[in-house]
Formats: sequence, C-alpha cells, structure tokens
Amino acid sequence: MGARQNHLIFAQKVEKLTPMESWLPSLNALRAFEAVARHQSYVLAAEELRVTPAAVKQLVRKLEDTLGAKLVERAGRGIAITPLGAAAARDLLMAMHHLGAAAKTLRARADRQRLILTVEASFATTWLVPKLEAFRSRHPGIGVLIDSSQQVVDLETSEADAAIRYGVGQSPGLVVRRLFNDVVLPACSPSLAEGPPRLSRVAQLAEVPLIHWDLAQLPWARETRRWFDWDEWSVRTGGPRLDTSSGLRFSDYGLAVQAASSGRGMIIASWPILKDLFGAGLLVQPFPEIARSTELGYDFVTTPAAFERPELQAFYTWLAETAEAHPGAALAPNAKGGTGSPAVP
Repeated sequence: MGARQNHLIFAQKVEKLTPMESWLPSLNALRAFEAVARHQSYVLAAEELRVTPAAVKQLVRKLEDTLGAKLVERAGRGIAITPLGAAAARDLLMAMHHLGAAAKTLRARADRQRLILTVEASFATTWLVPKLEAFRSRHPGIGVLIDSSQQVVDLETSEADAAIRYGVGQSPGLVVRRLFNDVVLPACSPSLAEGPPRLSRVAQLAEVPLIHWDLAQLPWARETRRWFDWDEWSVRTGGPRLDTSSGLRFSDYGLAVQAASSGRGMIIASWPILKDLFGAGLLVQPFPEIARSTELGYDFVTTPAAFERPELQAFYTWLAETAEAHPGAALAPNAKGGTGSPAVP
C-alpha cells in the first residue's frame, strides 16, 4: 500500500473522530472520577492525583454537569458510585491503562537519544563533567544525564544505561571496559607544601594534618578503603606512624579534594582524575617517591543489550578516546607498584 493511500486512510479516520472532540469531557475530570471510583474516596483520589479533595470534587461535578447524570452520591459519611458511574469506571480504568502505555511508548522513543549514566560524584565533578562539552560538540543530538551516586546501581533493573565504577570488583553478566588504572599519592596545596616548614621528607607526614575519605558506609568499597586509608598507606609505603584519629573526614571525595586544595591538610590523591588540578597548580605532590600504582581502576560498565544502542556506542567510543588522551598511571611521576616494585607502563 502506497504512502499516499496510507495517508488518505489515516485522514479519513481522523475526520470520523473529529466530531467527538466537541463533546468529549475534560481528561482531568475523567481522571478524577476514575480515581474516586477506584478508591471510593475523594481524599485518597486527591492524594494520588496530588491535588486537594475540593479540587477532585469540583472536577467530578464538572463531569456530571457535562454528562447530565449523577456518578457519585453521598452514602452516610462516605460516598457511593451510582450504577452508571460503576459501568463507566470500568471502561475508564482500561482507557487510563491504554493512555499510560501510550505515554510510556512516546517517552521511550523520545529518550532513545538520551543516556543516563550513574557515576560516583567525585569522579563526575573532577574528571567527567569538565570534559562532557567535547562529547556534546561531537554528538549534539545525544543528551547525557549524570546520576551522581555513591551506591552501586543495578543496571539490569534501573533506568541507568551505563555506569563508571571504581574499585567495585566483578560484574557478572555485564559488559566491562577498563578506562584507566589508578595511581595514588599524598597531595596537598602549594601553600602547605611550602611551609614553613617546607615538606620534602616522607617522615614529615606525621607532622601535617591529614584529610580522610570516609568509606565506612559503602559496602562495595572494601578494596578502595585499602588504598585510601592512611594507616594502611603508611604500612604499604614504609612511612612513619601517623596519628589518624584527628583530621577532617569526608564521605564525599570531591569535598575532601576541595579541603586539600584550600590548604586544610594532606590527602591521598587519585592521580588520573586529579591530574588537571596538579597541572593547574592547585595540588602538589611533596613526596613523589611514594606514589603507588594500584590494581584498582575506573571501569565503564553496561548491559549487553544497552551496549548495542548506537548512542551508547558513540558515548563509549568518545569516553575511551578521552581516557586514552588523559592517561593516569603512565604520567604519574615515580609511581611504583603496590608492593614497591616498579609500575608497569
């Protein structure tokens, strides 16, 4: 059947339906009555529709006036749906389901060019968001919604299309692509490093205030805690005994970084995501000889089905290219392996 013939049939159907518009009741009134009939209550219907009971009553009366028939009657302290209203409510319930399904389909089609990415907040603010404009320039038709969360979202059941995860471990059944490995090292503001006293010896770590990234409330972060805990850091590097009972503590790594760059203390820094802050002179590494490469890394994670979508493929391609252009471990001065052996380039 040709396109012109299809168009004519559609136009004829629309033309047949058009006269209904002159008497079709208000959709808001129909929704209000359907909710009242289902709940047998103005109050409960109002809660569902997020309006006042008075507004619901007004909409139902408007529908009754339009139809010229009673749909709801008083019954003692409550209400009763008339036989006519009960018959109409059944049809309206089915109609509302159809409308909801149609709206969901429209939304899904409209969202096909939008990606929802779940990312830990500090990675989003310090690394990803400053670089997103380059992706928008390359793919102006693809929107990216960043869901910054400390929780590991279930990509099979949530609305998120993909995630960037750090130190989470195995992800069975998912597509996992390593973006870059991590390198960690003590860092602080230039003013703290310059002193007095000027920081030049690892032993001086015991003399400066420490900033802590508190991961105690995140069950997935067990491996991450091993690298960002000052006590463990001292043992790994053969450093001095540290007083870790004091100092600022943050559950948000981004806030910890801000505190360090403003001179409030020493932080264990993730080189790949903070490299730009080092380059801008906001952070310095007074003890480069104890930088350590880790087995942890930043991974792009998604489901096999989502990875087939062209817009997600486009985003991953850009992300991988960006990560390769901003390498971490290869540029961290004097980084050694976690056991003290030289890092593999």
